[in-house]
Amino acid sequence: MREVSRAAAIQTIQRELTAFARRARGKAAELHPELSLVAFSVLDLIIERDGCQAADVADHFLLDKSTVSRQVGALEQLGYLTREVDPGNRRKYHLRPTLEGRRIAGDAERRRRDAFAERFLEWGDDDLRRLAGYLARYNATP
Repeated sequence: MREVSRAAAIQTIQRELTAFARRARGKAAELHPELSLVAFSVLDLIIERDGCQAADVADHFLLDKSTVSRQVGALEQLGYLTREVDPGNRRKYHLRPTLEGRRIAGDAERRRRDAFAERFLEWGDDDLRRLAGYLARYNATP
């Protein structure tokens, strides 16, 4: 009986995380019609790290290099990031956010935070802390 309950719980988690991801992709289009959720995630990571290489982005998100290259190209074309030659290896580039990239990402972050705050209005502080802990634990698992 316990195994069925565990399997059912895992199935529910999978279904709900999938629904969450789909909703997040839809919301990303509302924030900026030209940028996908992946592009926003790439820009956020580059800002968080105050610059990095495309290979670092690919490793972090488990994406293939061609996907990262397309997203970086789109972000660069929109003026949200620049490529600088890596002084340690002139064949590599370091990706850096522009001021406009930081601004657009900051605006998107505020809107996402407001949307989450609204969805969690009815949740108690303990429930929020537990969910935050569970999600952090889930994402920390290799």
